[in-house]
Amino acid sequence: MDENPIGIPIGEVVRRSGVPASTLRYYEERGLITSVGRRGLARVFAPAVLSQLALIAICRNVGFSLDEITQMLSRDVANLDRSMLAAKADELDAMVRRMTVMRDQLRHAAVCPAPSHLECPTFQRMLREAGSDA
Repeated sequence: MDENPIGIPIGEVVRRSGVPASTLRYYEERGLITSVGRRGLARVFAPAVLSQLALIAICRNVGFSLDEITQMLSRDVANLDRSMLAAKADELDAMVRRMTVMRDQLRHAAVCPAPSHLECPTFQRMLREAGSDA
């Protein structure tokens, strides 16, 4: 379906973005996106909504909450809050470090030559570290 002068009907936005209509309506309710009118009963969106939805998807994928995304998008989509982006990147770095340690521990446990995991000094250290994190 071609874009009409008013904008893109909600069904076409759903088809092109993969975002369900219910989510589009919810995002509009939250102020993340805005419709530009209606064609009959169907909402119509400006073509830029597809880029906004892609940005929202990226933000959701890296762990931003909808409140954080709303805060970032309420300013200016072309100038996202760089401090929020840097803070999220720092959180992801910390998560990657933790997950790398966990992966390495699991790999060790999978190939550990000790007769039982409870006899393995490395496994014992992992248990102590896990207990101190609880």
